[in-house]
Amino acid sequence: MTYPTGKLPAEHLARLMARYAPSDERVILGPGIGHDAAAITFGDRCLVAKSDPITFATDEIGWYAVHINANDVACLGATPRWFLATLLLPEHHTDTALVDAIFDQLVSACEQLNVGLVGGHTEITYGFDRPIVVGCMLGEVAAGRLVRSDGARPGDVLLLTKGIAVEGTALLAREMPNPLEDIDPTLLERCRNFLHDPGISVVRDATVATAAGDVHAMHDPTEGGLSTGLWEMAETTQVGMVIDEPAIPIFAETETLCAHLGLNPLGLIASGALLMAVAPASAAAIVAALEGEGIAATRIGQVTTRARHILLRNGAAERPLPRFARDEIVSALTAQTGNT
Repeated sequence: MTYPTGKLPAEHLARLMARYAPSDERVILGPGIGHDAAAITFGDRCLVAKSDPITFATDEIGWYAVHINANDVACLGATPRWFLATLLLPEHHTDTALVDAIFDQLVSACEQLNVGLVGGHTEITYGFDRPIVVGCMLGEVAAGRLVRSDGARPGDVLLLTKGIAVEGTALLAREMPNPLEDIDPTLLERCRNFLHDPGISVVRDATVATAAGDVHAMHDPTEGGLSTGLWEMAETTQVGMVIDEPAIPIFAETETLCAHLGLNPLGLIASGALLMAVAPASAAAIVAALEGEGIAATRIGQVTTRARHILLRNGAAERPLPRFARDEIVSALTAQTGNT
């Protein structure tokens, strides 16, 4: 079977991870659906490790790679510390200016997060038409402060910071100029800058939230958007959810682009919004702490006992949360190019 562009199907990935599960007992959080980073215990400290490639936003690809990898480390309650980058550069299109620009971006992003750039690899690679950066972020957390990605519990309140879809909005504006020519140029420029404002980093969101109350699980909803992020959080813990559909904060810019392109914001890559399952008694304090730091936070639903059963509620009406076989941005780009 030939797979389309996008994530490997979850069922196939789950079979692979079950077959090759780590045997080292120090790995206390290993591979699995919804587990975006690993945790390895060293007594009173845990090392948290994450690896992710960046193939979009090529004009800021180095900066992007650092922040995307840092997000998943922060989602385990850890502080990002060390970054390694593998740069795969296109033949016939790589020059001094390109290489220097990517390194400048890597260093700038690492300095923003107080992260050390400690290694990696560079090469000019056959068959590529754009640069790719594969990042590896390492972080650390006290063992008792680790926030497990499978920690959501029935009764937990679901919070979302900022709104959706920060990353998808920026990428649509940056990667699809032609179909958006009739969109207001001022709005498009604002969308392109979503990488920085409101920004794709959730490191500060996670730091503020975990200091303010009892956070049971956190997730950076990336490919497949908020819908896939909710499904992954539910899948990894075998819980259900009821989501208050009108409460989901969707940026007006996102709604404009999605309406123009016929996309569903719920399935659009959504880094920049931190999804959290928190103890009910802590929800108000966490929201207040985030808003006190200028970070919008919204209660969007609740965790339930019904495994894998996720409902969108709008008043008295309920419907199943839609699932997306691939991210809406991939659908938009393939529609533009005619590829599948």
